[in-house]
Amino acid sequence: MQELIQQIKQLEELSNQLEVSEFERENTLKQVSAYTNQFINQLPVVKAFNEASKPSCGLEINNIKKSLHQLLEIYQKEVVEKGIIAASGGHLGYIPGGGIFNASIADFLAAVTNPYAGIFYASPGAVTIENEVIDWLKKVFDFPKSAVGNLASGGSISNLIALTAARDKHQIKNEKITKSVIYLSVQVHHCIQKALRIIGLEDVIIRYVELDEKHKMKIDVLEQLVENDKANNLNPFLVVASAGTTDTGAIDPLDEIATITKKNKLWFHVDAAYGGFFILTSKKALFKGIEKADSLVIDPHKGMFLPYGLGAVLIKDKEAVFHSNHYLANYMQDAQNDDLSYSPANVSPELTKHFRGLRLWLPLQLHGIEPFVACLEEKLLLTTYFRKKLVEMGFNVGPTPDLSVSYFWYPFKENENEQNKLLIDAIHKDGSVFLSSSIINEKFVIRMAILSFRTKLSTIDRALTMIKSSLEKYKKELFKTR
Repeated sequence: MQELIQQIKQLEELSNQLEVSEFERENTLKQVSAYTNQFINQLPVVKAFNEASKPSCGLEINNIKKSLHQLLEIYQKEVVEKGIIAASGGHLGYIPGGGIFNASIADFLAAVTNPYAGIFYASPGAVTIENEVIDWLKKVFDFPKSAVGNLASGGSISNLIALTAARDKHQIKNEKITKSVIYLSVQVHHCIQKALRIIGLEDVIIRYVELDEKHKMKIDVLEQLVENDKANNLNPFLVVASAGTTDTGAIDPLDEIATITKKNKLWFHVDAAYGGFFILTSKKALFKGIEKADSLVIDPHKGMFLPYGLGAVLIKDKEAVFHSNHYLANYMQDAQNDDLSYSPANVSPELTKHFRGLRLWLPLQLHGIEPFVACLEEKLLLTTYFRKKLVEMGFNVGPTPDLSVSYFWYPFKENENEQNKLLIDAIHKDGSVFLSSSIINEKFVIRMAILSFRTKLSTIDRALTMIKSSLEKYKKELFKTR
């Protein structure tokens, strides 16, 4: 026994290195604080995009100890300075994640205290905060108190949870799958098709509903498709609408879609991952009918400017959600008296989950809602400003967007698509501000997505200067080759 105790004590001495001293903690926080301050202070002047190159071997794990100072230098060089600088206000390419500072403090507190936020029994306070966030979202989108919700990692998992509930509500399984029909827009986010494959619905019939000139679902076409499918003994069961498409910033006619789905007893799902929080702004009228959805997805890491990693789903049919996700295990018997809807583990595939709710709860408590709404209104106006300035510079722009995503292209006299591809290459090479591209109705376009809380009027002016300079350089090079 003495020998056993001696072995334990020897291991204890080594393992105690994981519990760093207060002095070490303070020194670590001091270094990290200095690094984060420098990082944030430099964001207005650094490039938003550096063309990707393969990271060096400095990131490999080889059991050679390094100091925190060395590791922060490696992190800056190999992670932060390569690719898109996602925290920059100059990230106007894909839908930006914001990264407000107080959300990072919430994540720090959640990681240090490390509550298990999956089961109420394990951490009543953490689960209550998660559910307070869900309840706040229900109020924002006028969902009933009886609805259930979950805070997931993002729109992909949130959409997967909602579509699984729709599948189980309508019992889409076995031979019924190949006769069942889902109605989508071609502008729907690709995580929808991905989720359908994951949940075993790869072989359903998908109807892509024709869009109008503003990239919105045509109601008369949708209604006719549903009627035709029912007449042909098929099984329509789900319509997926978008409240802010990723490519064009369009909101489908939600209220009219809700009328069709109710009439035909279809599940009505709204993907508002990008655009949902614009309901808090002057654009609220465009969201009429969203409250009639059977399920809804919104991403606080987009419209509430949080760091990547927080999406949310709201679903009205509790039983469908529980059927998909609730399961009991003997070792969890102490927690079986919990209200099923109160524990996040019962409404999600996740059992182990990050305590995500704190990263929205804390900023809302500290700031209130007003700065968030002002930030969203600001982005809408910046989008209008950007488009007007682009037209003055000779660019063509797409239809007026509902929200803060739009697109443009330069009307080259020949090979327009190819020329605009080369233009975006020149823009990426500059990298002052990051823009992305897309293909809409077979046209290659340059895309703007204005959502970062750090994107200001000066950012858009910088983007315009970059675009003008890139276009002039490109035209000059083009002239030389002819």
